[in-house]
Amino acid sequence: MKYKYILFDLDGTLTDPKVGITKSVKYALNKNNIEVESLDDLIKFIGPPLKESFMEFYSFDEERANKAIEYYREYFKDKGIFENGVYEGIPELLKELKNNGFIIAIATSKPTVFAERIVEHFGLKEYFHIVVGSNLDGTRTSKGEVISCVLEQLNINNLEEFVMIGDRKHDIIGAQENSIDSIGVLYGYGDLEEFQEVSPTYIVDSVNDLYKLIING
Repeated sequence: MKYKYILFDLDGTLTDPKVGITKSVKYALNKNNIEVESLDDLIKFIGPPLKESFMEFYSFDEERANKAIEYYREYFKDKGIFENGVYEGIPELLKELKNNGFIIAIATSKPTVFAERIVEHFGLKEYFHIVVGSNLDGTRTSKGEVISCVLEQLNINNLEEFVMIGDRKHDIIGAQENSIDSIGVLYGYGDLEEFQEVSPTYIVDSVNDLYKLIING
């Protein structure tokens, strides 16, 4: 495989954050007097930047969306952050990648401080060269900006050596904005139709298929 630098999305790619994210969103919506019966109705919040989602799915204006994010974090920072689980096979994949000399990074729209706590909590920190996410002040939330920051920090100019791995279209679009390849994974929260709209370099069904693609080429 030609890649040397492997960028991973976090939510829906390395971990399954459904419970924590949806409960945090429900908490924020309750603070806005909006009742949601099923957490499954909030799965659409997994992946995209929160501000974008509150504005798109509930027609919040910018001020109200920013306040909703504050409420979201009230629940998430102590409870929701750990209502999460690592996908089966991911620790083994990361260990194998590191042992084979790959440089591994996280590129997530989640605030960096939360992403760092999550990978440390699940014992994954040792595998990552850097963890880059958004800022708590609401800047650097788009995946394209996050990936750009990763590239700057690694200070590598050969973009052909990079690949971005994620489960939503935002990961693929962000990779394309930075002229690097991408792999869409179908075990997360995106689907084939979503990926077909944005044309990732590769699409895989499982963690095992991802392993085979990267390691074996």
